[in-house]
Amino acid sequence: RAGGPRLSATTIVDVRVSLGLGGPRVFRRPLGGRATSRSLLPHRLRHPSSTKTSVAVASATCSGDGSQMNVSSSTGRALTIQSHVVSGYVGNKCAVFPLQLHGFDVDPILSVQFSNHTGYGCWKGEVMTGEQLQSLVEGLEQNGLLEGYTHLLTGYIGSASMLRTVARLVRKLRTYNPNLVYVCDPVLGDNGRLYVPAELTTIYREEIVPLATLLTPNQFEAELLTGMTIGSEEDALAACASLHQAGPPSVVLTSLDLDHSASSSSTITLLGSTSQPQAERCGQRFRIVVPRIPSYFTGTGDLCAALLLAWTAKMPDKLGRAAEMAVASLQGVLRRTAAAQAVAEAAGKTGIGCRELRLVNSVDELLHPKITEEVTWLD
Repeated sequence: RAGGPRLSATTIVDVRVSLGLGGPRVFRRPLGGRATSRSLLPHRLRHPSSTKTSVAVASATCSGDGSQMNVSSSTGRALTIQSHVVSGYVGNKCAVFPLQLHGFDVDPILSVQFSNHTGYGCWKGEVMTGEQLQSLVEGLEQNGLLEGYTHLLTGYIGSASMLRTVARLVRKLRTYNPNLVYVCDPVLGDNGRLYVPAELTTIYREEIVPLATLLTPNQFEAELLTGMTIGSEEDALAACASLHQAGPPSVVLTSLDLDHSASSSSTITLLGSTSQPQAERCGQRFRIVVPRIPSYFTGTGDLCAALLLAWTAKMPDKLGRAAEMAVASLQGVLRRTAAAQAVAEAAGKTGIGCRELRLVNSVDELLHPKITEEVTWLD
């Protein structure tokens, strides 16, 4: 700025906001060297006792208005609460990137943080508690950062305390935005096996499902939530109707093994239903049957829920068409992943890491999917 101090060509100017110290401070740092002034807060959240005073200052002064920082993009702003892995693709690692590609500002909260997903021989990491989630919510609210969310996406939640905190969060977010879209993937288990404590089924049924805008259970989860056995398309539609009565106006059963044809073992059925009015030539109930790709994948349900959020935001009154695009994207990612697995196996690599979704390599499939399996209307 004219009249300001002159800096040498080997100096980086780093402007930082110092909490409680009267505004921004300028740090001059020679290239390759240390900053000449120390940051107020330590880099790590788990801090030694010598930094407790600084942390107390930060906590006491975090009541500023940051609402303008949380203005959503033209597509929307999504808060996504689900698992995270350092290496690999499940949970938020399957959701954040696709949503950002589709134009969303995305704020992830990590319900667990693991080194890798649990399909590996071992894993390390930590599980978030309801109290920790509540602390994050309070920090966002005190800074006016809960006001801009248009969408909430939840996936794996591992404890009753955290799930109940999610229910409170949904209600709080709707005080700021009554039109908040809540896409709930009720991760309970698959193929007859629970992934979470059994008590979470009741909490989902009584406290979470009534709040959802779009519910995306698999077959096993839909059976747990409704108490019904799903063995046919009629059963699946009846389960959707039961879930509508519980609250969600839209339901997509993301993976069904049905007995409607002799080829059912080689296909997977996605079935959807909505009680909301739909655009012309779009029914309220539909199915999409896709070929089963003969390989092992993880994170497909997480990716499917994120894609349904993205495409329904673009086609809010065309749930079947949005599901058609989401399925096309998902199948495209899986085909690319299967091809990469084949190349790895041909080179003698057979570890589970070779089976991770090739998400970053699938930008075209995520944004411009080729529809090979069309929706069938059931109305």
